[in-house]
Amino acid sequence: MQIENHKEEVPFAHYEERFRSLNPADVTARLGGVKWDGNEFYVNLMGRDYAISHPDYAIRASDGGALPPRPVQTFLLRYLLESKDEAWCGTWKTFREMPWGEMYIKPYTGRVLTRAAFTFGTRVAAFKAACEKMGAEALKHGDAGYQFNLIGGYKMQILVWEGDDEFPPNAQVLYSDNFAGGFAAEDRVVAGDILISVIKSFM
Repeated sequence: MQIENHKEEVPFAHYEERFRSLNPADVTARLGGVKWDGNEFYVNLMGRDYAISHPDYAIRASDGGALPPRPVQTFLLRYLLESKDEAWCGTWKTFREMPWGEMYIKPYTGRVLTRAAFTFGTRVAAFKAACEKMGAEALKHGDAGYQFNLIGGYKMQILVWEGDDEFPPNAQVLYSDNFAGGFAAEDRVVAGDILISVIKSFM
């Protein structure tokens, strides 16, 4: 099969191949929230349940809806291959405050923070309506802010400030402190992408 989109398909193919040799017992030992029935892993991402077959990869949404895009599927593969449960100590961290955050901060700012600011800070009412529809927990910070369960025991908060004549819109994304040990920096970037995309799909 000819690969058309190298940016998405090449990394996906790499992790799909690694996934074939994955030991399901290792996954359920590392990730207590992941279920394995002998044929499929069951995971919940942003409130949506997915079943992932093993060793021959295939994914289906339990609600029968559309499949997630390739970058999200790659994120789920990396989660099963590399992530682990980490206890949340109850604090929140910015991307920059976590390991390798300083190195990735420029691409992260453009891909996540600026995108969130101009997607949601220019449409705060629609942002609020979408988050309420998703059942997110409202926060008292920012012009609007909500807390979400991303996957497993990992939580994220997104805060937005509406722009005006003097200041452009602004946004901040906070991660539960267990992200620092449970996810690689590149996966934290993708987590921010996923959070924004899912909220946007409800607007």
